[in-house]
Amino acid sequence: MNTDPEIRVYSVGDDWEIWVGKTATANDRLSLKIGHPNDFWFHVAGMPGSHVVARHPSRPVQCTREVKRLAAGYAAFFSKARTAGKVAVHWTTCKNVGKRRGAPAGQVVLKKYDVIKTEPIEPPAMEETQS
Repeated sequence: MNTDPEIRVYSVGDDWEIWVGKTATANDRLSLKIGHPNDFWFHVAGMPGSHVVARHPSRPVQCTREVKRLAAGYAAFFSKARTAGKVAVHWTTCKNVGKRRGAPAGQVVLKKYDVIKTEPIEPPAMEETQS
């Protein structure tokens, strides 16, 4: 359950939730503290934007194609690439997301990741859960 006003949470189908940071400090909390090591992490490549985490209570080892598409699209939408058309989005699990000492809020390093190309997807306002 989300009680952080700087993090949006969207419900997606079969018990999946997509969490989106609203600020750099919220991105750090989401990626490094809230995100479970096996939750799926997304961020637009090479531009400022929200960190996005897709999670399911059963902690599956794979993300469904539809959840991956939506999470990547939300990451593109909540970034400086919102109007850029198709963009690259890095995705991995939270266990592969770290931070260098002294790095500014919101800036992380990835141990390994894959890339998905997507257009920005605006989440429907009605699907944002209020906790």
